[in-house]
Amino acid sequence: MEALMNEIRGTRVTTGTLALWFLGQNGWMVKSPGGTIVAVDPYLSDSCNPSRRGLNMARQVPLPMTPEVLEADLLACTHSHKDHADPETLCHCARSGRIKRFLGPGDTQVVFEDAGIAEADREVTWPNLVTEVDDLSLTGTFALPTDAGDLTHMGFMIQAESGPKLWITGDTAWCDLLAEAGLKHLPDAICLPINGGYANLSHWEAAELVRRVDPAVAIPCHWDMFADNSCSPHMFEASLTVKGMRDKYRPPVHGRKMVIERG
Repeated sequence: MEALMNEIRGTRVTTGTLALWFLGQNGWMVKSPGGTIVAVDPYLSDSCNPSRRGLNMARQVPLPMTPEVLEADLLACTHSHKDHADPETLCHCARSGRIKRFLGPGDTQVVFEDAGIAEADREVTWPNLVTEVDDLSLTGTFALPTDAGDLTHMGFMIQAESGPKLWITGDTAWCDLLAEAGLKHLPDAICLPINGGYANLSHWEAAELVRRVDPAVAIPCHWDMFADNSCSPHMFEASLTVKGMRDKYRPPVHGRKMVIERG
């Protein structure tokens, strides 16, 4: 299952753009013009199944690659939930030696440690902190936690030099401060949850965030992986349409490259 990783490794990214691949749920691979590769929230297992609450959390999306072949200059997790900081994926990544650095907010650090990631390879981050990795920068952004089990949720604003800004919000509930955080950075593209399950943004709230922040491109995620935590992306498209922003809608296809440009 190395085909996708081989494609990512071999892709040449045009100056002034970013290349983006959707892995499912909130999993993304980002590549810069300088060749820097960042993985965000890769969920490459079925470790959420079975659910302790009796939900159907069996994986619905075929693995785009195995965690053993995942390669990146940085692996960043937005928070410690299993479908974002996946212990099984992280264990394989720790053993493979193909990930140079691991980054995440407070509660992910225990997950990193338990996965066997060396202390020298793991870094803590928080909203507004900027992390540099070669020609890419990741700026931490505010997210409103969706439950009391992890209060260190966050997102990332990713940019290569003066190129486009890509905002991966991570799991977040709605609040006005979320939109204010987005307006601080003025992203060109936004990847945001739409499923509405368990306090996440609903498709309507996600569309409202897009309306307020006004990126050129709105990419839905977190709708596909689990039968009991899903939402048709068409509903997000419909909500954008009602708000007069249908032209911003850009549905991702698993494993297919998207090009992010300035707005």
